[in-house]
Amino acid sequence: MASREISYNGIKYSISYEIVGRGEEILFLHGWGAKKEVMKKAFGSYFDDFRQIYVDLPGFGASSIEKALVTEQYTGIIREFLASIGSHPLCVVGHSFGGKVASLLAPRVLVLLSSAGIPIKKKFSTRVKIRLFKMFKAMGFGFLWRIFASKDVAGMSATMYETLKNVVNEDFTSVFANCPSRILIFWGAEDSTTPLSCGKKISEIARNCVKFEPLSGDHFFFLTHGESIAANTAALIAQMQDGIAQGKSEEEIDKELNMKGEL
Repeated sequence: MASREISYNGIKYSISYEIVGRGEEILFLHGWGAKKEVMKKAFGSYFDDFRQIYVDLPGFGASSIEKALVTEQYTGIIREFLASIGSHPLCVVGHSFGGKVASLLAPRVLVLLSSAGIPIKKKFSTRVKIRLFKMFKAMGFGFLWRIFASKDVAGMSATMYETLKNVVNEDFTSVFANCPSRILIFWGAEDSTTPLSCGKKISEIARNCVKFEPLSGDHFFFLTHGESIAANTAALIAQMQDGIAQGKSEEEIDKELNMKGEL
């Protein structure tokens, strides 16, 4: 494990990361509340022909955070980090919140794992708590935020709680729709955090979706499907590279990939 000091918008961040293997580069971005070790556990044994880059996003694992952020700022920080180590990933694999960051990075190949980014209507009780908190905050009682926070944020710092509030309702519909990446989408069929309907919607609106495949499991389904996801990802990369080597145009490669079809 290593750490890299970078500067973004005049603020310094310490980014914890680990690099494994050699070859074309693949960047792995974990979801909210997780860390790089989760992604390495799922995929570390299945991308032997690639240079795997596992990163702790700011505020998670061993990476620092100095102020509340939005997803676009997370993306800017990761871009600075990649530039600092001279990395240009061909593929980015993003789980949940990491899927949003991965989509903004817009690599040649994008792999989404139960990605966040499609708004989900909140329960009535949750909407009431949000309204009450905003009212109390306007009255100068914002320090009481823990009273209104859910059990999911227990132990979370005020900075990370503010960051969560910033990112949780971001609508990435247009980002997914206009993303130039070739996209593979895998989803937990029993996922209750980001429901399967969200994955289906992304697959329908993404102009370059190559594959959408629900797999057994919950929000962390990929922990037991790493080999299959890796095989599909490697196959797509190989097809694209073969097309480029043969001098084919982007349009010809897309036609051969059978966009929105099966690999």
